[in-house]
Amino acid sequence: MVDDSGVSTYIDSMSETRQLADDAGSRDPAVGLRAVRALRDLAERLEDLQVGNARAQGWSWQDIASCLGVSRQAVHKKYARRGPGIFGRGDE
Repeated sequence: MVDDSGVSTYIDSMSETRQLADDAGSRDPAVGLRAVRALRDLAERLEDLQVGNARAQGWSWQDIASCLGVSRQAVHKKYARRGPGIFGRGDE
């Protein structure tokens, strides 16, 4: 038996993503700006997740910063303050 319980969630998410992209290009500023805010919030959550993944896998702050196009100091300041070990490593 095939378990497709996640398929509906994935498709719903794809539909929501497509709608968000459409809304971001809306000529109605209220619709467009709400979409921009939602995209900004999503990008922040994804960055947080991926910085955590990178740190847990032993990436340096410099490696992460290079991928994000920011300075090592900027990424360290943003994420290291969350406490030692939050990403599986110290604050070095």
